[in-house]
Amino acid sequence: MKGYIKMIRDLVGHTPIILNVAAGAVLNDHGEILLNLRTDSHNWSLPGGYLEYGETYRQACLREMKEDSGLDVKIIRLLQTFDQGTAVYPNGDVAQAITQLFLVEPVSGQLLTKATDETLSLAYFPLDKLPPLFNQQTADMLTWLRENLKR
Repeated sequence: MKGYIKMIRDLVGHTPIILNVAAGAVLNDHGEILLNLRTDSHNWSLPGGYLEYGETYRQACLREMKEDSGLDVKIIRLLQTFDQGTAVYPNGDVAQAITQLFLVEPVSGQLLTKATDETLSLAYFPLDKLPPLFNQQTADMLTWLRENLKR
C-alpha cells in the first residue's frame, strides 16, 4: 500500500509514532560511505526510508536505495538493528525509527546527478570525516560501521 505513512500522518498529525526503516550501507574501494543530502533537513543520512505496508525490510532497502541513490543493489547481509532515538522533522512530525541497516553492493544503475523529492546530492565520505548528520541514529549507525565493519 503506497502512501501508508502519509495516510497515518493524515490521521494522527504530528503525534509521535514508531516507524520501521530500512537503510543501506554502500562502501567504495577507499572504505568511504555513501550518504545522501536530504531535501527535508539539508543534512546527510544513509540512503533508506520507511517500509510501506506489506513490505519487508529487505524489499524496502532495495526500493529506497534505488529511489535515494539511483543504484540497484544486492543485499550482502543485515548488519544491525537500531531502535534508539527520536527524529523531529522540519514539518513537526516526530518518530522513533526502528532501522535495519544492511550492507549492500551496487549491481547496476548510477548515482543520481539531479535532485529528487528526497535527495539533493550524493557523496562518499570517510567514516572519520562526516558531514552534518540528520539525527543521532544516523550518527550511531555510522559509528557502528566505523567500529565493526572491516573491508
